[in-house]
Amino acid sequence: MENERGNVVLDRSFSFAIRVVKLHRHLVERHKMFALADQLLRSGTSIGANVTEAQDAQSKKDFVSKLSIALKEAKESRYWIRLLIATDYLDAKQPHVISLQNDIAEIIKLLTTIIKSSKQA
Repeated sequence: MENERGNVVLDRSFSFAIRVVKLHRHLVERHKMFALADQLLRSGTSIGANVTEAQDAQSKKDFVSKLSIALKEAKESRYWIRLLIATDYLDAKQPHVISLQNDIAEIIKLLTTIIKSSKQA
């Protein structure tokens, strides 16, 4: 595997994807929650995949496009987490849930900053 260390958004999106996969397993095994868990799994793992694709973009426009898709997926993931909290599948007061929300908020901020600065360059 390529050494991708040092790329904060790539590292954070990969770590977030791992957490989402584990959360998906928990939701399916413990709550038999498939629909929302599957939605979060798709969007939560797609962030890092799109960031990875952006690393080999063919142009600045392609780079921004792939990161924009990653940003949309991150915002969708935030939505599914909020919905899982609102439907009592996740407890908003639990440290791991707070941490998950903080992680996705940070990823959204990072992607937004990178996209804006790339458009200005």
